[in-house]
Amino acid sequence: MRVTKRTNIAMRVLMFCAANPGRLVTKHEIAQRCNASENHLAQVINQLAQMGFLHTQRGRNGGLELGRPAEDIVIGDIFRALEQPVPLAECFADVDNTCPLTDACRLRSALTRAANAFYETLDPITLDSLVCDNAALMNIISGDGCRAGRLVNAGTMD
Repeated sequence: MRVTKRTNIAMRVLMFCAANPGRLVTKHEIAQRCNASENHLAQVINQLAQMGFLHTQRGRNGGLELGRPAEDIVIGDIFRALEQPVPLAECFADVDNTCPLTDACRLRSALTRAANAFYETLDPITLDSLVCDNAALMNIISGDGCRAGRLVNAGTMD
C-alpha cells in the first residue's frame, strides 16, 4: 500500500500543530518547515478542518491549531478518512472497473483484509505519541507539544 501525498501532508500539518500548542500556526510556517507547497497545504488544511481535526481562524492574526487534543487524534482515523476514497486496485473502483475477473477473484477480499490490517495497526497510535518525547522531530519543527511528565511508549511505533 502506498500512502497518498494528501495523507502525507496531512500528517505533517497535524504533527506541526501538535508540536506548537497554545498558538495559531500559519500555512507559511508549515510550508517552510515541512517542505510542502502552500497550495497543497490549503487543500489539506481545509479537509482536516471539515473533519474536525483542525480549527482555522481567518484574518491578519489567523492561523490554525488542532481541533481537539493530540491524544484524542487517532492516526488510523486520519488514514481511513483520507485514503479510503483511493481504490487499492482497479476492482475497488466500481465506475472504472474493467477487470473481467472481479466476480470470481479472491484477491479483492485478500486486499480488503490487508488494508483493514494496515488501518488497525495505526489505531493504537495517537498524534500525541508521534510528537511527545521526539527530540529529533522537535529540532525540525520546534515547539513543545508535550505536557510535562507525560510518558509515551514510543517503542511500539518501530
